[in-house]
Amino acid sequence: MLRFLVRGLLPALLLLPASALAEQAETLSRLDLTRSSTGYAALVIFVIAYLLVMAEEFTHLRKSKPVIIAAGLIWGMIAWTYHAYPELVTLPEHAVRENLLEYAELMLFLLVAMTYINSMEERQVFEALRARLVSSGLGLRALFWITGLLAFFISPVADNLTTALLMCAVVLAVGAGNPKFVALACINIVVAANAGGAFSPFGDITTLMVWQAGQVQFWQFFDLFVPSALNFLIPAAIMHFSVPDEQPRAVEETISMRRGAKRIIALFLVTIGLAVSFHNYLHLPPVIGMLTGLGLLKLFGYYLKISCQRRIQLGLASAEGFSAGDIVPFDVFRGVARAEWDTLLFFYGVVLCVGGLGFIGYLGMASEVMYNQWGATAANIAVGILSSIVDNIPVMFAVLSMEPEMSHGQWLLVTLTAGVGGSLLSIGSAAGVALMGQARGSYTFFSHLKWAPVIALGYAGSIYAHFLINSDMF
Repeated sequence: MLRFLVRGLLPALLLLPASALAEQAETLSRLDLTRSSTGYAALVIFVIAYLLVMAEEFTHLRKSKPVIIAAGLIWGMIAWTYHAYPELVTLPEHAVRENLLEYAELMLFLLVAMTYINSMEERQVFEALRARLVSSGLGLRALFWITGLLAFFISPVADNLTTALLMCAVVLAVGAGNPKFVALACINIVVAANAGGAFSPFGDITTLMVWQAGQVQFWQFFDLFVPSALNFLIPAAIMHFSVPDEQPRAVEETISMRRGAKRIIALFLVTIGLAVSFHNYLHLPPVIGMLTGLGLLKLFGYYLKISCQRRIQLGLASAEGFSAGDIVPFDVFRGVARAEWDTLLFFYGVVLCVGGLGFIGYLGMASEVMYNQWGATAANIAVGILSSIVDNIPVMFAVLSMEPEMSHGQWLLVTLTAGVGGSLLSIGSAAGVALMGQARGSYTFFSHLKWAPVIALGYAGSIYAHFLINSDMF
């Protein structure tokens, strides 16, 4: 009885509306499953999974878990459907392998970048910067601008989440007891970090995806510098007048970077150069350059360990200002272990889920509506607004999977809007969600929502600036 249900009833349920379409399908061409029970079930599964992702703050269920399960279910249903057509049975396998290759390149790239950031954090690079700002004795308005500007200029190299958390730590240390300042400064940091990440291939996962897909070359991202800057400066200038004009008491704190910190920063810049060179001049995937840079970091970590042990044995450690406890524990694999694995696995689930929906045919339908009926400009602006509600990673991956025919200026536009659109709501970016937890009670969804119209002015201003400055690209 069970065998009958598995072999007979389940395929019938999955293929009932699709069978008529399959008869018209040509050999080795994909089935249109958009109106089949398989397609509908895949949509329902993806929506449920993403609702769980959006509710992470309340359920405390890691966002990677539902999308990983959804990816397996979606592709399992697709493969089951195609098993009824022997001449097409290998198509899902080839499609999954293509998606896995895309994911592997991006995942390894991000893993190297995260390892470098974690290594710099372990060498107290960010703590030293935080301590210096906290003990600076600057006024609240000055700190409002300095933390915003640093977030804008650090996020193109470090990820916007790390940058936002660092700047928020400064704000909380200086503005303790002043919730109005903390809220305004956190809003400013979120907007600045997202804006800074939009004009660099390394600033956000979405820009990295666009770069690796070959839609925008490395140096062309910097054409978005002025629009990104305006996206940050317009709301910051308006919020400035609401920031309390007070002089907080300076907090005396001194933290020194550990040995090797500056050289790790230099190695990170060399690694970025290798990634760009491998891609632009050798026509190899950028991840090859990044992994080469990871090898350099591992070699330097070995040097730190050996040189410290030798100095300790010779009794020179105390004279040179470092000790075994300061240097020997450095291990590059600690940086690897502390990478944001939940984000990396979430990215896997998103790539496979969106890839599955595209294989079914839904992305083709969406592309027809958005880019052929609405037009590229309206569609790309809508992508940014959607990014304030839904994570920009699946939105951008969907656009890249659609492969719409667009000018270079339009590809830059969607890169800009997907990057900065998440600032419209506090839940629209990882930086906003993280700061709501870090500054709990002061920076909230509603405190951010209050300034949404002002942030929207920056969003509109950045789009207008892009059309004005880069008009020759359209």
